[in-house]
Amino acid sequence: MSQLLSPQQCIQTTMGLPCQVEELLGSGTQGEVYRARLSDRAVALKWFHSYYIHEDAGLLERLTELVHLDAPTDQFLWPFAIVTSPETSGFGYVMQLREAGYLSTVDLVKRKVKLSFRVLSTIGLELANSFLQLHLRGLCYRDISLNNVYFHPQSGHVLIGDNDNVTIDGSTSGGVLGTPDFMAPEVVRREALPSKQTDRYSLAVLLFCLLHNHHPLYGKKVLDIPCLDLPARMRLCGTDPVFIFDPHNPSNAALSNSHPIEAGANAIAFWSIYPQFLKTLFVQSFTDGLHNPKQGRVLESVWRSEMVKLRDSIFHCPQCEAENFYDLQTFRTTIDTVKSCWRCDQPLQAPPRMRLDSGLTVMLNIDTLLYPHHLDRNCAYDFSQPAARIIPRFDRDQLILQNLSDQPWKVIGTMQDIQPLQMLPLESGMKIHFGNTLGEIRL
Repeated sequence: MSQLLSPQQCIQTTMGLPCQVEELLGSGTQGEVYRARLSDRAVALKWFHSYYIHEDAGLLERLTELVHLDAPTDQFLWPFAIVTSPETSGFGYVMQLREAGYLSTVDLVKRKVKLSFRVLSTIGLELANSFLQLHLRGLCYRDISLNNVYFHPQSGHVLIGDNDNVTIDGSTSGGVLGTPDFMAPEVVRREALPSKQTDRYSLAVLLFCLLHNHHPLYGKKVLDIPCLDLPARMRLCGTDPVFIFDPHNPSNAALSNSHPIEAGANAIAFWSIYPQFLKTLFVQSFTDGLHNPKQGRVLESVWRSEMVKLRDSIFHCPQCEAENFYDLQTFRTTIDTVKSCWRCDQPLQAPPRMRLDSGLTVMLNIDTLLYPHHLDRNCAYDFSQPAARIIPRFDRDQLILQNLSDQPWKVIGTMQDIQPLQMLPLESGMKIHFGNTLGEIRL
């Protein structure tokens, strides 16, 4: 099959800058993506199929608007120039080239890569914050799905592609409706167009898939479907959607591995691991959120705060080192234990943790990093540089807290100040004043 553009072909941006095509990276229904060079900068170039340009009459106007806007966050591979060629009909745009090492979230759901819960929660945090910032700018993504998100398997850093789908929220001109499995039910039924409200539903589906390796609406009803084709998927996701963990409607409940067809066994395994505060959000998203777009869907800001909480609640089983979650709602205060480890089934003692008067609680693992988000109430969601770190002192089985900030801390009840780079051996009940935030150690 011939390519739309040829290697070494020179095209131009609308500002007259030369852009040289290097190699084809991939193709899809909308067009082809190439590695290219704009002046001395490596970029990605997307060139649209002529039939797609004909189908989406507002595409060029939409792209022209987008290239004049700044990307909402660094996660978006945002269009920054439109390109044309006298040799090839149509047009395209250039964007930041995705760095090496990033994988598609499709690979994660297909189990081609295994991630820690810490990395998964970081992916969730960055997704929630990215779409929050997009929506705050009055924009709508329209097609949140596994196909458009990439992540770094070590850091959890996220990149979001296919931003040519982005429109002004409430726009009725052009753009895709979405990916069937991720579209809000009212969009599937053609009762509504994509909006930030439907984006919120799609974000919930994406987060559920990433955290559970399964779709939230594919339960035992799939057993009655001979072929999971598009009409069947539209029925499950649009005309008759039921959450696989709906507490009041078991008609589509997730099924265990005893069934030959995958109908929620993966989800069952993960659902039992996650803390109740996270499960509550998913229940809201796929019960009230299915039928009440305005009031029932979880806001991006809530997903953001709960993904931070999820990451901060991770601690390691002392027996097998598996990541577990500290879940205050299921904590048994009478015997000071939490549920057993999901991997080795050994009982878990309450982990070392720090409670902050801002309302946050952070587990103190031997690799914990604390950020301005934790220690400065004026710096919410600032994870740019660590402000403190935990260091183990193995000879005394003790945790040390090192000050990585540029401000001294005060240990309450003593004359002791902890200067930058100094270390503090932690004791249960110790209270530390970090400036405008007070933390209490629980060991």
